[in-house]
Amino acid sequence: MIVLWTDALIYLLIAVMLALGLYLRGKEHIQRPLQQIGRSKIGMVSLVVLLFFVLIGLLDSVHFRPADDKKNEIISLLDDWATPLREHGEKTYSAPFATTLYSKEMMTLADGSMQWGYPRLEFGGRHLNNPEIEKVPDILQKTVYGLAQGASLIGFFMLLMWMLFVEQHKRFMRSSTAKTVWAVAFFMVSFSYALIYLSGYYHVFGTDKVGEDVFYQAIKSIRTGLVIGTLTTLIMLPMAIVFGILAGFFRGWVDDVIQYIYTTLNSIPSVLLIAASILMVQVYMANHEADFTSVIVRADMRLLFLCMILGVTSWTGLCRLLRAETLKLREMEYVQAAQALGVKQGAILLRHILPNVMHIVLISVVLDFSSLVLAEAVLSYINIGVDPTSYSWGNMINGARLEMAREPIVWWSLSAAFVFMFALVLAANLFADVVQDAFDPRRSGNE
Repeated sequence: MIVLWTDALIYLLIAVMLALGLYLRGKEHIQRPLQQIGRSKIGMVSLVVLLFFVLIGLLDSVHFRPADDKKNEIISLLDDWATPLREHGEKTYSAPFATTLYSKEMMTLADGSMQWGYPRLEFGGRHLNNPEIEKVPDILQKTVYGLAQGASLIGFFMLLMWMLFVEQHKRFMRSSTAKTVWAVAFFMVSFSYALIYLSGYYHVFGTDKVGEDVFYQAIKSIRTGLVIGTLTTLIMLPMAIVFGILAGFFRGWVDDVIQYIYTTLNSIPSVLLIAASILMVQVYMANHEADFTSVIVRADMRLLFLCMILGVTSWTGLCRLLRAETLKLREMEYVQAAQALGVKQGAILLRHILPNVMHIVLISVVLDFSSLVLAEAVLSYINIGVDPTSYSWGNMINGARLEMAREPIVWWSLSAAFVFMFALVLAANLFADVVQDAFDPRRSGNE
């Protein structure tokens, strides 16, 4: 097993979340908002969609070297599962579910003569003898079979969950929210299984210029989007929390220095700062080629630095919010009483200030996730984002620029990136709205 830098940070983030969940397990002020989220159909459905993406991202974050691989390449569990998609490339463009290339070229027939036409794909639909007649019935048949297999799988899991948890959570398991969640999970698993089954016989989202499967590219891009959204937050949070609370609590010269820092940082165009940082990373890797012999290691290092620079440039907004909230909290009666009783300032910050600003932190984290995912797409589109060899929706959109200008138009790469990004960002935004309603004390107080 090989642990990349981003893999290690993902494992660290999971450990922190599990530890935080155990710590907050019995906290009443946390249980009430969580119960409110659990009663929200929109919140739970969007959470199911997010967990579906997270599961794919985690499968793509376990890397190793295949024992029988002569290329000495690094792959993930997702790559190992998707080996047919990875290796069954074509010559060039092909449309979704096509059996021939997208453009005409000279073909050599069996009798040695030359003909101008659409050559058959090497892998897509190769099991068909007469694609013009057999393709549509075959696709329908395999779709029904895949849906049935997926429905059986999720049906067995739902039955197992019902038997294990119906007694402990009988009220929730029989609620309308639980039924909606199960219905969405049933549809997602069945539909995903059908796509996976079909991808063994067709290129369901077509292929790109070099013949690589677009469905595989879109799935691999999920990890990049999640890494940008989560690791950037992990880097940004400590600076925002520490500087925001210190500036609001101590005021005076401490407040002036911190305000000067984030005001100066905000005055620098973030795009220029990111571009300069990425160029510095490229120069460093070019001067230390021995340390970056693998393509995936180079791409991972650039992704890590992109997360770091995004974290450095995005902490100022949350810092301002926490400073303003801390200025209000330090004047509250219980904080004044603690100071009068001689409680140390460190204890006041940890026991009274920090817990009462966590709702702002949580809301900001969820709201910033979707904006960071979109930021990666924009930065990759202008070639200062992730490495061009990395799979990301931004690189797919960047590559689709020229494809949309050719004749005939190659539309499926852009469409696949849009669909996957839209699903992730929409689920994140809907879940953020529910979390904001649940944890905002002003809104909860009006209920």
